[in-house]
Amino acid sequence: MKKRSRHTLDQDDPLCCCEYIDRHGGRSHMAACCCDCEDLDEACDRWMKKKPRSPDSLSQVIATINDRLRVPWISGARQVDISVIPPLILLPVFLHIAALHYLLGILVLTAVPIMVLLYYYFTHRKKGRTLFFLSLALFSLFYMFYLFITEIVPRGDVTHLQLAAVTAGVALTVISLIITKRGPGYVRPRPTDTHSTVTYNKPPPDVDAAYLNRAQHQVVIANHEQTGESGTAQQGVQRRNWCAVCKVVRPPRAGHCRICGVCILRLDHHCVWINSCVGQANHRDFLLTLVFFLLTSLYGISLVLRSVCPDQNVMTALFYCPDVYNQFSSALCFTCAWYGSIVTGGLLHLLLSQLINVGFNVTEREARLARREKTARSLLWGLIIDTGVYSRGFRTNWIEFMTMSMASEPSTHKPSDLV
Repeated sequence: MKKRSRHTLDQDDPLCCCEYIDRHGGRSHMAACCCDCEDLDEACDRWMKKKPRSPDSLSQVIATINDRLRVPWISGARQVDISVIPPLILLPVFLHIAALHYLLGILVLTAVPIMVLLYYYFTHRKKGRTLFFLSLALFSLFYMFYLFITEIVPRGDVTHLQLAAVTAGVALTVISLIITKRGPGYVRPRPTDTHSTVTYNKPPPDVDAAYLNRAQHQVVIANHEQTGESGTAQQGVQRRNWCAVCKVVRPPRAGHCRICGVCILRLDHHCVWINSCVGQANHRDFLLTLVFFLLTSLYGISLVLRSVCPDQNVMTALFYCPDVYNQFSSALCFTCAWYGSIVTGGLLHLLLSQLINVGFNVTEREARLARREKTARSLLWGLIIDTGVYSRGFRTNWIEFMTMSMASEPSTHKPSDLV
């Protein structure tokens, strides 16, 4: 009894800046990050004895490393996602290698997009959450801005007004991204529709943390009500819109994201670049973030090309800039301009498809389902998908998009006789 009470007291004591609660629920210290790793010991022991490797041994080692990767904080060490680190290291290395020679530049600038697409395919196939793409996007923005300040501005070719415009563009992009990350609009059960709830102190790993809002995870048990003769049709609609995972009746155009693990109002798609879904509450902010980024990127690329290739036109300097590789600083800026152009081209295609979908009042999720089931009219090699379900004309569609409610209200249907 004494040992148990002492253990409880130790667990209830506040954590110091270097302590944390590990994934097994035990109290650990950052100084022991390289010691006592049973998962790694087991994997090495199997390798030394030439025993077959356990199917989940690698994932357990990675989970242990990710759990122990912490930084000191006031109320206990904070966990750092391991997927944040690779872009911080690999992007500057690749860009500096590409600046050594134009053939290396062609090789690197071709390999980097392919590697990113392969990693996207790998993570999307497993339906896993990762901060790699958000880290790559933010670090690319700040690293390009850093090179602009340290390499282009000292040349004297940029005025104070142009520097202020680029700085304002970067700031507006980040602010708009923060607003977008507040949440896409979650489908939540109403208290009147809930029979009871089961509360768990620890949320499951596949549920979006923004959905919980630092609260305890609750599993809802739907309210069973008796339905009359006219309730058969309504019950059928409810069953089709019922989400067995979130235990809610989804309103029209809402969908369940298997990556975030929650239902989203007017779900458009899950965007890996913001590590969140795009839905009713943040769709406009998402488009505004793309607009700010593209305007800033295009303007910054034009200023860089005018500085490193002053004798060439901006439109031709990206393809023909003689003697740019004679100086490493100019070559690095030219390589970054090419890298920014590749990113800008990809996001420009995303923005264009988003604007077209808004004009036809179609979400990306609805367009994908329509392509699969061949129930929509396709134009311009699939760039335009017109389902004809919600479209009420170009002007009316845009008015509806700009005035759609920001409130994340659940369905008005009651989940009766569903569970």
